[in-house]
Amino acid sequence: MSRRISILGATGSVGTATLDLVGRAPEGEFEIVALTAHSNVKALAELAEKFRPEIAVIADNAKADELADALKGSGIETAAGPVALVEAASRPVDWTMAAIVGSAGLEPSAAALQAGSSLALANKECLVCAGEYFIDLARQRDALILPVDSEHNAIFQSIYPGQDKFIRKITLTASGGPFRDWPVEKMKSVTREDALAHPVWSMGDKISIDSATLMNKGLEVIEACRLFSLPPEQVDVVVHRQSVIHGLVEYIDGSVLAQLGSPDMRIPIASALSWPERIDTPAERLDLARIGQLDFEAPDKQRFPALRIAREALLAGEGATSALNAANEVAVAAFLERRIGFLDIPRLVSDCLEQLDADHALPQRFNGLEEALRVDRLARDRVRGQLASVSA
Repeated sequence: MSRRISILGATGSVGTATLDLVGRAPEGEFEIVALTAHSNVKALAELAEKFRPEIAVIADNAKADELADALKGSGIETAAGPVALVEAASRPVDWTMAAIVGSAGLEPSAAALQAGSSLALANKECLVCAGEYFIDLARQRDALILPVDSEHNAIFQSIYPGQDKFIRKITLTASGGPFRDWPVEKMKSVTREDALAHPVWSMGDKISIDSATLMNKGLEVIEACRLFSLPPEQVDVVVHRQSVIHGLVEYIDGSVLAQLGSPDMRIPIASALSWPERIDTPAERLDLARIGQLDFEAPDKQRFPALRIAREALLAGEGATSALNAANEVAVAAFLERRIGFLDIPRLVSDCLEQLDADHALPQRFNGLEEALRVDRLARDRVRGQLASVSA
């Protein structure tokens, strides 16, 4: 029997990697119900023509006619806008890939869970901004949340059923990004091109910048605490340049289990797509003799303050982590537009959190998704106001 699946964010790096795996599967194994994209009509239309979903949705309302024209005569339903995105995510399927970048993915991801779909979660923001809500919703709907981030998927694979109560700590690995050896003084002159040149992974622009600041790892710490129900002191980060080990779980008896693999997102995606079974992937196989050695070091908190800022937000509660994510998104976008410098990113985020905390605008816990979105908007507006006083 075919498995019905939807892919939210089909034209991004995670979405296309997922479809690469689907395309390699035996005919009839998967039935695509919905494909969505933010604004890339051409790429979405090409994917829709190839994979024949029931519906293709573009989030940008202004591109509704363009998508309809591109798929005219195909028999594929088209729609546009945020409401259509949520409707598509609500269609009954067995499995949904949640790969929409940023807080824009919150409502569609929630809609998929509400419909009872297993949620392959590549969108960090769901757990960073409204973790309790998503965990509770999955429990109510008896739906699985399957982590797709390589680090969280590694932890997920390293925890045997019923063994979570014996965990002493988990460790997320970080490549260290392109500036792991740069002195702080030199980092003042970082360019957009410098920051996008990740030494190991091939990723989208936003996540590449987050990796360069180590904010990505800070968001992952928050996500891990909520996904695996662990306190912050039981979630560690270590810089591992080779990106061979993606996550480790230490148990109380001293045993440490780790998941290893080449730095190819198709491996964790395949794990989520086939869970609890396994499927073949074209990912490069590890040759440990060729790699020779594995190196580890503690992250430099002076050069990468984003990791500290994220941990502080985690301790402050969901309001702070939602604001952290929103402020970071705006700051990263400004850097990519060359409006601010690289070191301005964590500074703007920290200033925003301090101001909102002083205004008592950051609740410890949200009562629902709308409250999380309200704080998200508040933080975005605050950082946009700050940008006027910053020059690149």
